Amino acid sequence: MSGNGTDWVLINASPDIREQLASFPPMQPGRAVRDTGICAILVVDAQIDHTTGLVLLREHQAPWDLYCTRAVHEDLTTGYPLINVLSHFKGVNWHEVPVDESTFTIPKADGLVFTAVPLKSEAPPYSPHRHNTVPGNNIGLRIEDTRTGQNLFYAPGLGEMEPHVHRYMEDADCILVDGTVWTDNELSLEGISDKRAREMGHLDQSGHGGILDILRPLACPRKFLIHINNTNPILDEDSPEHAEVIKAGIQIAYDGMDITL
Repeated sequence: MSGNGTDWVLINASPDIREQLASFPPMQPGRAVRDTGICAILVVDAQIDHTTGLVLLREHQAPWDLYCTRAVHEDLTTGYPLINVLSHFKGVNWHEVPVDESTFTIPKADGLVFTAVPLKSEAPPYSPHRHNTVPGNNIGLRIEDTRTGQNLFYAPGLGEMEPHVHRYMEDADCILVDGTVWTDNELSLEGISDKRAREMGHLDQSGHGGILDILRPLACPRKFLIHINNTNPILDEDSPEHAEVIKAGIQIAYDGMDITL
C-alpha cells in the first residue's frame, strides 16, 4: 500500500513474498545494494501464511519497522518465535498497533492513515490464545488515502460479522475480505481436514449469513474476495459458484492484481 507510489507499506508477508516482489518493479527501485521500496511491514495476525515471508526478508540492510498488535507480537516471540529468529540478522523495530480503533500513521507512508479494526476470528494453533482469543489476535484494517479521501477495508480472516465491522464496510470505497471457502465443511468434503471453516475463524461464502450475504447488499462499488483456499470452487471460472459471485457484483482477486483508489 502506498500513498505516493515510492514508499510502500507491506501488509502481511506471505511465503510467496519473493515472487511478489520480483513481479512488482516499484518494490525494487535499485538505489543501493539490497534496496527495496518497502518502508514498513504491518501484519494483521500471526498466521503462518501472513508472516513466513519475514524470514525471506531477513537480510535487509537495516532492522525492519514492524507494526503489529501486542497479541501478535506475543505469538511471534513465543509459540512461533519469528521475531527471535530475525534478531540474529538485522532484526525488527516493533511498533505496537492500537486495538481501540484509534487512527495511526507510519513514517514515510505519506498520505495514508490506518485504523486497526478488531475482528472475531481464531488465533493460530501455536498461540497461547488458541480458542480463547484476546483483542488484537486478529485485526482488519481501514486505510485512508488522504489525497483522494477514499478508503479501503481489508480483512483476510473474518469469523463473525459484528456491527462495528459492518460499519467500516458500509463506509469503504473498496473492500478486500475473507474468501477462504465456499462452504463451511469444504475441507472435510475434500478429505483435507475434519475442521469446519468457522472453527478456524473463517466465514464461508455460500451459507446463511456468510460472506456473500454480507457483501451483496453493500453499496460499495469495489468488493473483492481474497485469501482464497485452493479447495474453493470459485477459482474455477466455469463453475456455477464463480458465476454466482460475479452475479452478486463481487470480484475474485488474483495474483498480481493492482488496485488504485
